Amino acid sequence: MPGFDIPSRPSLFSRTLRECRKLYVSSGELCERDYPHLIEKGEGQFVALMDDLHRALVLKIYLQVCEADKEWSKQERFLGEVLCHHLWGHWLSGEKLSETMKRASSESNKLKWYSLVRPFGRITPLREKIGRLDTLVVRLANLIARADGTLNPPEAAIIKSIQIELDSHLRQKPLDAEPTDAEAVGSQAIEEIRYDAEDGIYVAAPSRGNRPRLDPRRKKPAENLAVAEGKKEPPKITVEEALAQLDKLIGLGEIKHEVRSLANFLKLQQKRTAAGLPETDISLHMVFTGNPGTGKTTVARIVGKIYGALGVLDKGHLVETDRSGLVAEYSGQTGPKTNKKIDEALDGILFIDEAYSLVATRSEDPYGNEAVQALLKRAEDERGRLVVILAGYPDEMEDLLKSNPGLSSRFSRQLEFIDYTPFEIAAIFGLFCRKNHYDLTPAARLKIIQGMTYLYDHRDRHFGNGRAARNLFEQAIRGMANRLAGIVEITDDQLQLLVEGDIQFEEIPENVFTPIDDQACRLHITCDQCKHGKDIPAKFLGKKVVCPKCEQRFRVEWGTLVASESNDIIATSE
Repeated sequence: MPGFDIPSRPSLFSRTLRECRKLYVSSGELCERDYPHLIEKGEGQFVALMDDLHRALVLKIYLQVCEADKEWSKQERFLGEVLCHHLWGHWLSGEKLSETMKRASSESNKLKWYSLVRPFGRITPLREKIGRLDTLVVRLANLIARADGTLNPPEAAIIKSIQIELDSHLRQKPLDAEPTDAEAVGSQAIEEIRYDAEDGIYVAAPSRGNRPRLDPRRKKPAENLAVAEGKKEPPKITVEEALAQLDKLIGLGEIKHEVRSLANFLKLQQKRTAAGLPETDISLHMVFTGNPGTGKTTVARIVGKIYGALGVLDKGHLVETDRSGLVAEYSGQTGPKTNKKIDEALDGILFIDEAYSLVATRSEDPYGNEAVQALLKRAEDERGRLVVILAGYPDEMEDLLKSNPGLSSRFSRQLEFIDYTPFEIAAIFGLFCRKNHYDLTPAARLKIIQGMTYLYDHRDRHFGNGRAARNLFEQAIRGMANRLAGIVEITDDQLQLLVEGDIQFEEIPENVFTPIDDQACRLHITCDQCKHGKDIPAKFLGKKVVCPKCEQRFRVEWGTLVASESNDIIATSE
């Protein structure tokens, strides 16, 4: 165990390691639970693989940064002890630590970066977690490099190279790209990173042809989140829990009301059935209309949970697809392909994005029509086991329903997802910050509000909505990493604070952004308690204020740009 003379940031390092494990394991659980058709591993195997990937990733980051300057400082050694305890549940020091890291370095060199982050680049539902992964990797690299309080050029260079590696593999790699031989070797090397828990010494790779063997005496790490043998399937959530998840979503007021009304109706039908009264036969198939990034897929997933909790569907899982997942290239293949996708969604929801692309508007499309006919038949035949949600742009979805009487009659329930307001998009950005342990300076908050207001006012049908917030957040993380790379001494707070310069909007005129101390720049805010609204100077962003009506004290996270002279809410110090 370490003595009293330890570096100041091991707690943040340890917490970031745990968050990295949580990201990988929860992603594995998500795939096994909701998207089993996207993975080949059996129950529990994919979660265990993801846990192994996280171990290999954090180990590779540590070794690459430590070896960058050819020195292993006292502070870096202590972080190595913390890392070993995280990975294997043992505190190693002295010669044991040195021997472990020496052997680990040999095996880690076999691991390619793409092999370690591949699930996030190849599995579509995990792509939205790329920003979170980026955050954790950059934070770990910085904490290791700055363990001794300084950042030398080789360490700065290796951090930059790690970031470039992630960008190239996660943001530029085609989804259908096959791994190269060099990338494929990663899974083999991961299996070779093993240890003997009896004495905590790292085990070198076995000879070629022999699979690595774990010592049967080894103890399971206390923090191991991987699925253990005989682990029971997690219980389904209740209707109230699913609705609580819905309520936590930002905006979507009308959608929340419609979904809650549907849930209440279904619960009433169950009570009528229990009382021996006849049920009202309704179709649960739905149409979601709205621009990209308005939360359609997220709400569909929650609807599936509600159906599962009520017993309307046995599982309530969500299977996402589009035209490419239903329509084949050659005659006679579309029907089987469509039915196969429907089979995956049985006892759950089949969510078809850009569903209007199934029916051509200007030319004959026999394959698309074949998919629609197969879909209609199965939707009718499997009414007790399948719910279909068609999603896409409002105008195109209206044309689709008009093109086929069978569609319009079976998909009579329509939910319209309107664009998020600038305030809501800024709040979504803030949600990403909280989840990833970032804070924002007042000037950064104002720049986000101003930029999103401009984009909203000039939006077209391709406006990104929530995706715009995610993209801006990921860009801000990269901007922060580039900014910190040039700073020698850095504090823990700086590793978690996004400043105005990190927030970059492309193709927005500079005169859109006004300084935060400009008295003409004002925001409309609303009291969290009594909903009393007033206008305040922008300089109060991020500060605590007091509502003059109910005297509630709250922090001003965001606001709506206005031109007003009133100011009845008084700022107070934190």
